[in-house]
Amino acid sequence: MTAQNVIVTCMKNEGPFVLEWIAHHLDIGFDHFVVYTNDCDDGTEEILDALMAAGYVTRLDNPFRETGEAKPQRAALKHASTLDVVRDAQWVLVSDVDEFVNIHVGEGRLRDLIDAAGQPDAISMQWRLFGSSDLEDFEDLPIISRHTLCAPRLCPRPIQAWGVKTLFRPAAFKELGVHRPLAPAQSKLKWTNGSGKAVSKKFHESGWRFGVGGYGYDLVTLNHYSTRNAASYLVKKDRGRVNHVNREQGDSYWLRMNINMEHDASLYGRLPQIINRIGELRSLPGVAACHDDAVRLHVDKIKALKARDDTKALFDEITSERAKTVSRHINMIPREHFDSGLLGIPSDLVSMLEKVPHIG
Repeated sequence: MTAQNVIVTCMKNEGPFVLEWIAHHLDIGFDHFVVYTNDCDDGTEEILDALMAAGYVTRLDNPFRETGEAKPQRAALKHASTLDVVRDAQWVLVSDVDEFVNIHVGEGRLRDLIDAAGQPDAISMQWRLFGSSDLEDFEDLPIISRHTLCAPRLCPRPIQAWGVKTLFRPAAFKELGVHRPLAPAQSKLKWTNGSGKAVSKKFHESGWRFGVGGYGYDLVTLNHYSTRNAASYLVKKDRGRVNHVNREQGDSYWLRMNINMEHDASLYGRLPQIINRIGELRSLPGVAACHDDAVRLHVDKIKALKARDDTKALFDEITSERAKTVSRHINMIPREHFDSGLLGIPSDLVSMLEKVPHIG
């Protein structure tokens, strides 16, 4: 049977987080996942292979080394554009394992979103950046139950706050892109934002984010849990990136993405279904054992990284009271300080922020 709603993604050492992410997206209406992996040593591929045997996943080795492409994600998307499981799908989304589609209409399923948006060719869903919620340690619990502090909806900086990922009909485009599809296959497209409003003509041509005039969360939000907890962030930094491979994920990335300004528990209502789905996936041959091995390897990796002076110093920095204060007031941090990281923010500015009321 042809998959109807497909997610294409890349993974490297995401083992402990795979089941929840797949369970959530199965629950809202996706039915297949095309996953490109490279250089995994934490059980990610073993989990995916067990899920592939059950028909949920197509796992492929990332072809970037064979193609000479410097960015693994770009190589994967070029390859995915040629796959029948992608081209024959009704809807496709390019997304990452730390991004959760959060639909606010109907029963919170894909069909409700598509109907509410007026059956468009593409829906660009805007990130809402979820921070660490001051959690320092990893626990094998659903991300959506632990992390509820996030950026406000009106968050024009940092620029990453309004990045998008796009759900689209593959028949309307010839190529996949990281944030939006490329090379329209037809002259007229109906392309909306997360509120069901038409995107700008300029965005039809290029762009990876919205601005003050284009943002919208009324129908759907893409919850982006990019930092998770501080301990798991050490593993993320050590792993490296699949797109901007030359940009290090240090304290400047944490500064941009760890935003704890508002409370949003809108996915809480889906927890019972997600937990049930996780249980169903764990009951498949080999899945539970592979997941538990991945959790053990993740915990061991955290211990090893904390034993290194450089990563222990980063952990202490991102869990400091200074970091927590800054995460409550990202909208008050001048743009020029984002590249300099937490330690580059002037002490007098931090002292001023400490006096400003904030959540938590």
